[in-house]
Amino acid sequence: MAENAISSRKSAPVARMAAERDLFSYPKYWAESYGIAPFLPMSRKEMDKLGWDSCDIILVVGDAYVDHPSFGMAVVGRMLESQGFRVGIIAQPEWNSKDAFMALGKPN
Repeated sequence: MAENAISSRKSAPVARMAAERDLFSYPKYWAESYGIAPFLPMSRKEMDKLGWDSCDIILVVGDAYVDHPSFGMAVVGRMLESQGFRVGIIAQPEWNSKDAFMALGKPN
């Protein structure tokens, strides 16, 4: 009898939240002038190769990093890059040393 009472109960319609603005309608960050990087740097040497003096955002991940859309951090990094940010990745840093976390320098 309790099952019939639960299954016959009607739920209220779920209100959908409307976004104030489309994600891609915001003005791009100034570093957009650098264009799309062929790879997201994981070391200071790679940053120098791209001509970057610093990163705007540094993503620290516990997994290995592969620049492919099947990997979450690659998608997040490239999405941020598409908005004009210079993104660096620190993958699998040695957790007991601060030096591993400082490999790309201080972000902007």
